[in-house]
Amino acid sequence: MAQRLQRSAGALSSAALARMETDLPWIADLDAQDRSTIGLVLQSGIAGFVEWYRDPGEIPVRAEVFGAAPTAFAGVVSLEQTVALVRLSIEVVEQNIVDIVSAEDLPEIRSAIDSYAREIAFATAEVYARAAEQRGAWDARLETLLVDSVLRAPAERSDDELSSRASALGWSAEGYVTTVVGRIDDGDDLGPVRHFAREKGLDCLCAVQGHRLVVILGGVRDDGTPAPDIATTFADGPVVIGPVVPGLAEAGHSANAAFAGLRVIGSWPGAPRPVRADELLPERALDGDADARTDLVERVYGHLDEDPVVLETVCTYLEHGSSME
Repeated sequence: MAQRLQRSAGALSSAALARMETDLPWIADLDAQDRSTIGLVLQSGIAGFVEWYRDPGEIPVRAEVFGAAPTAFAGVVSLEQTVALVRLSIEVVEQNIVDIVSAEDLPEIRSAIDSYAREIAFATAEVYARAAEQRGAWDARLETLLVDSVLRAPAERSDDELSSRASALGWSAEGYVTTVVGRIDDGDDLGPVRHFAREKGLDCLCAVQGHRLVVILGGVRDDGTPAPDIATTFADGPVVIGPVVPGLAEAGHSANAAFAGLRVIGSWPGAPRPVRADELLPERALDGDADARTDLVERVYGHLDEDPVVLETVCTYLEHGSSME
């Protein structure tokens, strides 16, 4: 019986290819190379069944059917389309097998078809799982590199390249941007962070640096909301929010302020969680943060200097130990 199947493999493949063209309309939308790839996989599946029937358990189904280019196949055809393709192939074999084997052999061959179909199902799941895993690993690495690029000084990066990489990860470049930093425990994943961003309609880039989690949020409002709500997704400990900036290219300034705030947060035992980096300007300035000193001069001293009487009053107040008397 195995020899009869071997002689009929070509006819079964031809029948399956013909059915594929008529019953699966999405095939016509593919280019010639992709259709050729699918045809090869289809033929390999039928030929693999014949070999597997000769010696079940010895033929690695995944390598036999998808071995030529499993990753490329997963990139061309969706999982749903692959399931339809496998189902069609099994139907073609079952319909034509009655003309190939004798009536007494039909129960055995149909049982073999069912067993092989299960092997194909597991092989298909493995192919798509590996493709998704590789794609996820690549996306995670690209995201980490992108966050690292954002944190670097503008002179050390190309903003065009930054935008291109961000777009590849789904960054929409709409709305204001802020950075949130805090702790992450070993074994924690980024699922809650990404879920929060999706629920709020925000863009999100994440990177783990040791026990520190850096989250860049895009699409926030000019006051930073709803970024503070993300603090619940961080591990226990302080969470600092950097200032709001116009876009991703300026997110490094927000991140630097958040990092500076995280360094000095211990000097404010009663600090809220999360705390804005701008609420820690005095502590940051005393810690040597030049940006914090500049902000204090511009936001505080600059306004005092506009009125000499107010400035003299404040100076006198501070010179006398902050005594109203």
